[in-house]
Amino acid sequence: MIQKAYIDSVAHIENDFLTKENIPRQSGIEKSMESRIVFEPKYSMPEAVRGIEEYKYIWLIWQFSENLSKGWNALVHPFHSADGVYRGVFAARTPFRPNSLGLSCVELVRIESNREGGKVLIVKGADLMNGTPIFDIKPYIPADCKSENIIK
Repeated sequence: MIQKAYIDSVAHIENDFLTKENIPRQSGIEKSMESRIVFEPKYSMPEAVRGIEEYKYIWLIWQFSENLSKGWNALVHPFHSADGVYRGVFAARTPFRPNSLGLSCVELVRIESNREGGKVLIVKGADLMNGTPIFDIKPYIPADCKSENIIK
């Protein structure tokens, strides 16, 4: 029997993207604006980010929190597709997904401390709306980059 997973958000993002209409369509497009990744109290200890300053980029795994009630379809029309062809949801980068999860690669600019002594990550290139819950943060490593053409 497969058990359902419960996922706890570890942080949320703070930035000037107050509505989903003004968010860039993917990470890295808006390179100048800084965003703050603020950890939830139980994850805010400095030990949790020890060593992260060694990385230029980090992955954010987050939730499309404004799309939760919209559901999903097996076939979607990707907004980046000019050919008008419908594709399977797992072959597209639509926000309307079965588990409403997003993945973004952002530049780690610096690490600051909050008033309680916890760490706050300052990043650039985010495509998340202000307040978006973040479920996990992972370092971007060279193995994540594939040099061959990614589309056949």
